[in-house]
Amino acid sequence: MASTAPKLVISDAHNGLRAAIERVFEATWQRCRVHWMRNAPAHVSRGQHTVVAAAIRQAFIQPDRASAGESWRRVADQLRPRWPKLAELMDDSEHDVLAYMAFPRQHRTKLHSTNPIERLNKEVKRRADVVGIFPNEASIMRLIGAVLFEQNDEWQTASRYMMVEAFAQIDHEEVDPILSITTKAA
Repeated sequence: MASTAPKLVISDAHNGLRAAIERVFEATWQRCRVHWMRNAPAHVSRGQHTVVAAAIRQAFIQPDRASAGESWRRVADQLRPRWPKLAELMDDSEHDVLAYMAFPRQHRTKLHSTNPIERLNKEVKRRADVVGIFPNEASIMRLIGAVLFEQNDEWQTASRYMMVEAFAQIDHEEVDPILSITTKAA
């Protein structure tokens, strides 16, 4: 019987959250690629943001984790003479940002960021703001529960956000062994 424990947890780079994920879930941790890409340009001049981002994105279009890692390191080495802090950030976060690459290719566009949960949180907030003041805790739980059920139905049927059947095939043994590398805290 397949394990129902999470195999990948995506979050920002909060050290406490990351430690809890690794300890409680014993899952691979994925640093949100979107947030990482927003933080990386802080290490280069404004006029170079687009060029540097395009270079880094080359790693994300690679067919597998090994190729992505090679591309990531090559870009870091190219950036090192001019922007050593960015290259160091890339060195320190390679495994965290590319962890999703070990999972099925068809899901990678959904696995690299926290965008789905952020959209869900935004929808919960939108719905709660309409109500304004809740008479009791049970009423807010009903509303949030309804939003979650609605979103689950949407993901399962209408948009088929992720093909659940493909995830049923994932086994800890099938996940790329590169994920077992200990990563540095971000």
